[in-house]
Amino acid sequence: MTSAAGPAYVAVVLSLYVDLPDTPLRVSPQDQMLARRLEEQGVPLSLVEAAFLLASLRRLVRSSDLPALPKIRSLAYFQPVIAELQERPLPAGYLDYLRLKLRTVTKALSTDVQKHTFPDDR
Repeated sequence: MTSAAGPAYVAVVLSLYVDLPDTPLRVSPQDQMLARRLEEQGVPLSLVEAAFLLASLRRLVRSSDLPALPKIRSLAYFQPVIAELQERPLPAGYLDYLRLKLRTVTKALSTDVQKHTFPDDR
């Protein structure tokens, strides 16, 4: 991911956010404010994207024995993972792995949902 500044940075962060599974279709004013704050703090876009992907994957691959999690309602949900990655950066190339893994998992989940949309006695 290339670097961006100001409004472009905020637009990229918010676009990445709404494209994730279980996030709102529209951003709130608080989400916009947090995205601006991340830009002001100099948090690299690649780190923000990695945090989004990592947190989303953690939600998606958790045990099916556990209760379903509610939808994500705010960009603030990802702040702890952003802080985690600031303390312990991911190895080189891991962002590409996370992108591929999320595509694979969401495709598998959507296929599973499609398979079980109708009862077997059609």
